[in-house]
Amino acid sequence: MAKGFNRAPAVGGGQAGIMQQIQRLQKQMEETQAQLALETVSATSGGGAIKISMTGDQKCTGVEIDPAFLKDADAEMLQDMLLTAVNMALEKSRELQQQRMGPLAGGLPF
Repeated sequence: MAKGFNRAPAVGGGQAGIMQQIQRLQKQMEETQAQLALETVSATSGGGAIKISMTGDQKCTGVEIDPAFLKDADAEMLQDMLLTAVNMALEKSRELQQQRMGPLAGGLPF
């Protein structure tokens, strides 16, 4: 029989240690998610005529349209610009989330 196979796991290691690490990581992730819900990003299109604000957890919190833009815009142009701004805001929100959550995922003990 090979040496060391019948040894008890080290104190503080094994499954109990892994569970503690996972619980700490879960708490950090919950705190980070709560912070993301408070942080906002913004994106504009049409040279600033359209502005979309979004939280780090992908909730749209604001849509601003410059009234002067509405005088010359048609519905299709407005739709395209809104879509562009929303997609840009979503991308920024995802990037923010990745910046905050990415390092935590690296802490998984697997």
